[in-house]
Amino acid sequence: MVLEREVLTAPVAGESPAGPTVSGDDTGPGPAIGRQSSGGTIRMPLPFRLLAAVLAGLCVGFAFQPYALWPLTFVGVAALTVVSHGTRPRRAFLVGYVFGLAMLTVAIGWVRVIVGGGAVAYLGVIGLVGFEALAFGLLSVAITLVGRLPGWPVMAAAAWTGVEYVYSRYPFGGFGWTRIAYTAVGTPFDGLLPMIGVAGLSFTVALLAQTVAWLVLRLIAARTLSAPRTGGPVLRLLVAPLALWVGLVGAGFGLRQWNPDPQGGTGETAHVGIVQGNVPGKGIDAMGRMRTVTANHVAETEKLIGQVDEGRYAKPDFILWPENSTDIDPTADPITADQVETAAVAAGKPIFVGAVMNGPGPDERQTSGLWWDPKRGIIARYDKRNLVPFGEWIPFRKQLLPHFPILQLVGPQSVPGTKPGAIKVPITLGSDAVHQVVVGDAICFELAYDDTIYDVINSGAALFMVQSNNATYTGTGQVAQQFAITRARAMETRREIAVATTNGVSGFIGRDGRVEWQTKERTAAATVVNMPLRTAITPAVRVAPWLDRGLAAAALVCCVAGVIVGRRRRRAAFADLSRRETLGA
Repeated sequence: MVLEREVLTAPVAGESPAGPTVSGDDTGPGPAIGRQSSGGTIRMPLPFRLLAAVLAGLCVGFAFQPYALWPLTFVGVAALTVVSHGTRPRRAFLVGYVFGLAMLTVAIGWVRVIVGGGAVAYLGVIGLVGFEALAFGLLSVAITLVGRLPGWPVMAAAAWTGVEYVYSRYPFGGFGWTRIAYTAVGTPFDGLLPMIGVAGLSFTVALLAQTVAWLVLRLIAARTLSAPRTGGPVLRLLVAPLALWVGLVGAGFGLRQWNPDPQGGTGETAHVGIVQGNVPGKGIDAMGRMRTVTANHVAETEKLIGQVDEGRYAKPDFILWPENSTDIDPTADPITADQVETAAVAAGKPIFVGAVMNGPGPDERQTSGLWWDPKRGIIARYDKRNLVPFGEWIPFRKQLLPHFPILQLVGPQSVPGTKPGAIKVPITLGSDAVHQVVVGDAICFELAYDDTIYDVINSGAALFMVQSNNATYTGTGQVAQQFAITRARAMETRREIAVATTNGVSGFIGRDGRVEWQTKERTAAATVVNMPLRTAITPAVRVAPWLDRGLAAAALVCCVAGVIVGRRRRRAAFADLSRRETLGA
């Protein structure tokens, strides 16, 4: 299909920006006074604009795991800018919203398993996707507002970072699962992570895409304005985008081997056992009968210790169990406590147990990591801070439960922890000497929260653990997405990460993001890995918290500036029109 070529709002050389221009909006015939943008705007019928937005959203959706078609990120992000640039804000919101619907349906359609099957599951998907897509509607509005300013590609990239900042935190703690930085894991750009963090990498990806959009708009503007079709002008337009691409690709490759400390870290090494015990079910019934998950992890731990005795693995200094490896509070259930104690005694070493704990109040619970010593029992505890709305806790619970009984499946209301995931515990590191070591912990969805991860490192964690229960999401894209996020965190912090899940995917990730050991889903598996103790902190951990806030603030300021510029242009254009009508009379 060949679309009708559409005119642009690029100012003609020698003409005042407030002077007469051809309409750059798609709202109908006649001049779009004062709305011209810097760089040109494609004039397109709304149905085609929305179709382009859908295709752009699909491109970005398929850039995420498990598809991992990462070049499509740049295609989709650039396409959203092209179809949003210079449109009316209300229409831009619609374009962005449609983009978000398409992208999120592909990227997080797996949320349907939270509420089981049938129509209810799809209503849940529609509700979450429809709500999250609002953020991309606002993003599209921001793109068209900052597009009125010089240097808009930089601010459009900042707008991406700003919108990610907002929806990663609000409402109800946010849900920053689909940040475009995660599509860059395993690409030439992931070497930038220890320097600028996830927020900075999102900005980088968005900025590179904006250069593509800028180039497309300028080329179409030049063609529409009947500029000479020679190679010289085109090559000049390519210089800046190409230089930026080459520079950032080179920096990404060059920094892949950069580390803030030696290979051996502080010189001490922990031997960490990782146990994936498996669960019998799937979906919301994945955990099976009570205590089954704990029994499975006891059995796999005993199997691992047998392999250690055979010499297949080094003797672990402690063993990592996943989130929800006990589905009953072991301090309230003697049978569960006895199961864990059996495994700890068999290992002769502490077990970092993922447990569901009662309290602190009636009909409340906490998801916790318990440091279980074989002689002393529980000596340290971390409580998960970032909880999944409607998955672990219900906002407005008293008001919603009477109207939506299905929410009772969530169980008791989860209560977030208040302290960073860093516990100081005694560990015997390959000898009889006991060392006080700060062990860092992130539980499942906490991986998506920058501040939580940075708190772990800034609190002195020398080892980095991840405990997760992905059993509900087995067979969906969530599992691969979370593992990609974990790899991003390893590169960002330059720390090895040991990952234990109930039934996959568990693994061991090097500080450069390489996967050194990985399990399959729906299996039982275990191993022992060597983890150097590290205390060095990357620039990303120090800079990124300010970077995303600064970019978000800058984008907001530029949006306001875009509104002011638009109003001034409209006033100047109407004044000029009145003057011409007076002279003509």
